[in-house]
Amino acid sequence: MEEETKKILCVGLVCLDIINVVDKYPEEDTDSRCLSQRWQRGGNASNSCTVLSLLGAPTAFLGSLATGPTSENLPDVSEEDFSKVDLRRFKWIHWEGRNADQQVRMIRRVEAYNGTLPQQQRITVSVEIEKPREPLFQLFPYGDVVFVSKDVARHFGFSTAEAAVRGFYSRVKPGAVLVCAWAEKGADALGPDGTVVHSDAFPPEALVDTLGAGDTFNAAVIYTLANGGTLQDALTFGCRVAGSKCGFHGYDSIREMFPHGWKS
Repeated sequence: MEEETKKILCVGLVCLDIINVVDKYPEEDTDSRCLSQRWQRGGNASNSCTVLSLLGAPTAFLGSLATGPTSENLPDVSEEDFSKVDLRRFKWIHWEGRNADQQVRMIRRVEAYNGTLPQQQRITVSVEIEKPREPLFQLFPYGDVVFVSKDVARHFGFSTAEAAVRGFYSRVKPGAVLVCAWAEKGADALGPDGTVVHSDAFPPEALVDTLGAGDTFNAAVIYTLANGGTLQDALTFGCRVAGSKCGFHGYDSIREMFPHGWKS
């Protein structure tokens, strides 16, 4: 299969987000009139997959889907589920950190597959460690690109993105890239050359909808790196797309604002 036809696969959650729009952030123990409500497909991996597709990347999603509009207690993807994936179809696989024990086994399958291929044909692995939950921390050494959240960084006592990428870097495997976004402070990343790369944030004129901004950032970084961009390109484009996304509801306008991806 030609490299340019291979897809980016996102593994993780798809869920239903029910969004209520109010005129201001409600105070605790008060009632607020809802201006509007919408139902929207959500979940970190699903959102990232959506944004990747809107940016023009060939994508695929692996997760548990309900048979109707709503459902409860859907199982996370297991190693057995993942064993049915045809790895030849993908150039990049991104895991939203969830059932980490199973996800480590999935990634090891990819590592074994990569071991049979020349370097330029191997699948790139990225992982997202968003929640400060101990089982998720075992994912640090398994990503070629590791996204660690502000919440996890603060859990470990880091007060800036730069401090986080420097402090966590000993946990990732040799040659990996570690990325940490810090909301309105932008984002930092550290690669194998030891240089910290930074991008400022790009806030919208009016803050409208921050739901999924982190998933949008991750997708834009992956998109750029998968298309040959530098780490600085990826970080800046990630902050730019995530900032723009906060200025409108949902994700559809991303295609209109960034029709040519990071090279625009």
